[in-house]
Amino acid sequence: MQAPGTPTLDQIQVFLTVVETGSFAAAARQLGRATSAVSYAVGNLEAQLGLALFDRESTKRPQLTEAGRAILADARTVSLGLGGLQAKARGLLAGLEAEVVLAVDVMLSTERLVAALQAFQAAFPTVALRLHVEALGYVAQLVLDGTANVGISGPLHRTIDGLERRRISSIELIPVAAPTHRLAGIKGPQMAALVRNELQLVLTDRSPLTAGQDFAVLSVRTWRLADLGAKHALLLAGLGWGNMPEPMVRADLAAGRLVHLALCEWQGGPYPLEAIHRIDRPPGPAAQWLIERLAD
Repeated sequence: MQAPGTPTLDQIQVFLTVVETGSFAAAARQLGRATSAVSYAVGNLEAQLGLALFDRESTKRPQLTEAGRAILADARTVSLGLGGLQAKARGLLAGLEAEVVLAVDVMLSTERLVAALQAFQAAFPTVALRLHVEALGYVAQLVLDGTANVGISGPLHRTIDGLERRRISSIELIPVAAPTHRLAGIKGPQMAALVRNELQLVLTDRSPLTAGQDFAVLSVRTWRLADLGAKHALLLAGLGWGNMPEPMVRADLAAGRLVHLALCEWQGGPYPLEAIHRIDRPPGPAAQWLIERLAD
C-alpha cells in the first residue's frame, strides 16, 4: 500500500470551500477561479491522499464519501491553524504584541475584569493573555521585575523609580461584619470604644514595596490574610470584622449575610486604582487598549 502524499494548503482550502458551498461551480465563484481549476485541485488532493472524497456520479451535486466525511474535521483544523498563524503574523508586523501579561489588584471588581477581558478577546483574538491577581504592592513588584507588562495596582504611597503611574479609577471599601457579630447594630461613642478591641481581618502584602503600610486598620487585634476570598469567608462566618470592596459584598448586604458597620472613625472610602508600567517598557497597542477598557 502506497503511503499518502502531502496535500497543499490550497488543496485543503478548495476542498473545504466545495463542502461549504455545495458544488464545484459555487466554490469556483467564491474563490474567483474556473470550475475546472477547482475540480483539478480536488482531484489532486484525492490523488495525494489515495482517497475518493466526493461522490460525483450518483447525485447532481457532489456528496462527501465516507472517507471525505472522515477527514473533514482534520482539514478544518489545518485551515483554522493556518488562519491563526497568518493573523498572528499580521498582528506582529503591525506592532501588535504576541502576549500581554496583566497583573491586577485583588480589589478590582471581578465583573469589571471579566467584561474587559471578554472585550479584549474579541478585539485581539491572536494575542495571548496571562493574568496575575495579587494584593497591594505585589502588583507593582510583578511589573518592576518584568513578569507583567502592565498592572492595575492599589495605592502606592511612595514614588517608585522606573514606574509610570496613572490614576484610572477607585473601588469603594466599606467596613462589614456578620449580623451576629458583636459590632453589628452598634452606633455612636460605644462603637468607638469597642472596635479597637474587636478582631479585624486585614489583607496582608507579600511585597516589600508596601510592607508595613496599613489601610484603614483600626483595631489593635488583627488577623492578616493574603487571600481576599478567605477574608470574605471568615467575615461571613462571624470571625471578626473588616473592610471589603463594596461590589464584592453587595449581594451579601442585600441578603443580610453581612451588615455595613457604623464606625465613627471610618465609614468607608475610595481605594484608588492606578495603571502602571515600567518607563522603559511602555505598553503595546493591545495592552494600552486593555488599560483604557479597565479605566472608568
